[in-house]
Amino acid sequence: MNMKYFELKTEYIQLNSLLKLIGWVESGGEANCAISEGQVMRNGTIETQKRKKIIKGDVIVFAGQTIGIK
Repeated sequence: MNMKYFELKTEYIQLNSLLKLIGWVESGGEANCAISEGQVMRNGTIETQKRKKIIKGDVIVFAGQTIGIK
């Protein structure tokens, strides 16, 4: 598994914002759609909450890509 890392500068980031910020989706709407459809995993579990607070230590998987939050 080829994991990349995202350094969190604040306490948390919302999942839909993270997907957009790291360039995995083009827009917030696309992020919300992907999350709603169960395409995103957080720490090995499908995450359907669009505004889920992502914190240090979380691992996000989407479309064959993995990112660790540190």
